[in-house]
Amino acid sequence: MQPTQHTTLLIIGGGPGGYVAAIRAGQLGIPTVLIEGQSLGGTCLNVGCIPSKALIHVAEQFHATRRYSNNGSPLGIKTQAPTLDIGQSVQWKNGIVDRLTTGVGALLKKNGVKVIHGWANILDGKAVEVGGQRIECEHLLLATGSHTVDLPILPIGGAIISSTEALQPTAIPKRLTVVGAGYIGLELGIAYRKLGAEVTVVEARDRILPTYDKDLTLPVAESLKALGITLYLEHSVEGFQASSKTLSMRDRMGQSQTLETDQVLVAVGRRPRTGGFNLESLALAMNGAAIRVDSRCHTSMRNVWAIGDLTGEPMLAHRAMAQGEMVAEIIAGKQREFSPTAIAAVCFTDPEIVVVGKTPVEAQEAGLDYISASFPFSANGRAMTLEAKTGFVRVVARHDNHLIVGWQAVGAGVSELSTAFAQSLEMGACLEDIAGTIHAHPTLGEAVQEAALRALGHALHL
Repeated sequence: MQPTQHTTLLIIGGGPGGYVAAIRAGQLGIPTVLIEGQSLGGTCLNVGCIPSKALIHVAEQFHATRRYSNNGSPLGIKTQAPTLDIGQSVQWKNGIVDRLTTGVGALLKKNGVKVIHGWANILDGKAVEVGGQRIECEHLLLATGSHTVDLPILPIGGAIISSTEALQPTAIPKRLTVVGAGYIGLELGIAYRKLGAEVTVVEARDRILPTYDKDLTLPVAESLKALGITLYLEHSVEGFQASSKTLSMRDRMGQSQTLETDQVLVAVGRRPRTGGFNLESLALAMNGAAIRVDSRCHTSMRNVWAIGDLTGEPMLAHRAMAQGEMVAEIIAGKQREFSPTAIAAVCFTDPEIVVVGKTPVEAQEAGLDYISASFPFSANGRAMTLEAKTGFVRVVARHDNHLIVGWQAVGAGVSELSTAFAQSLEMGACLEDIAGTIHAHPTLGEAVQEAALRALGHALHL
């Protein structure tokens, strides 16, 4: 047994929340140790946000090129039929991941954070064992993230894959069935369809993307149809026969059906990662499968903190980052609490979806007297030049003082509008503030101004 080490802050988990907390703690002069069992960057950088967006970009480029070769283009572009070297595509994607994770390591080192690669085992609220050494701390920060939800009837292995395997393909299957029509399933399902696979999506509920309202998901549903993706709603999966490559399922009326498929992607959600590091020994208060925390991300045990997916929904990397930064500052003696007005949620489907703050339905449920107005991209010049006229921007504001309480958008590239949406809510902007701000022309952002103008009763370009 190696000698016991001592530190002020000990962080378990090197994902977005953990590594940001460590960097900020280092900046503030807090002696910090970070333990990570796999690669720095966690799910987001290695098998989630970043690699999925890289694969989506490859798919979009291949799909556009193939479309031009098959049908020509109104833009006058003509190409030969493209081919895909998926191995090179994956190598390019891995290069991006490697650069980012290496960068995280360099930032941690620059800020004096000691990184230990290994699997932590909690001894108590002040001590952790890793790799045969004991580390004692004043503050313990839990940032272990989440993992994919497994279906016992579809155990991962062979033809049955999770999002992790889907992001590291060695070949594109002829037929892929996606179980789950949430954002992960649809992002990857659309990408694989554009890469050439025949894609079927099976969802137990009555519509796709059930956490988003129907106005936002309708353009995505139309895109699925245009891409030739087959959709089975209100169908429950019952099993997979590897020998015959058939997936069995049942509809809401009890009728059985089978699908022939080469691969099955299970994408039914994520759960907080609470197992494997003796968390139960702390007997922390829980909210279901997640750790319960207060507005400062403090758990029920003194000087034990938890952030990110481990604390439940919304499971977003940018939420974890903000919480990690805050906890480091609290430990340094600053007065902070986690009380954002809104956190943007982005779905990178085709088209993309952004939701920030309250939707009209949520405003109504909250008892607000509200105004809601939308502006279509079909009336936006920049959208026309991008061949991206599908979708709209929608604003929700209080009727009495015009305080904006929510933004939503669906369309190509609308993820980049999320920053403006979040800033307007955090700064307490009213409709007049957005309507009176000169927006550059021609940009998709003009639709933001026009939505505010329309809510005030005088949209200029509609």
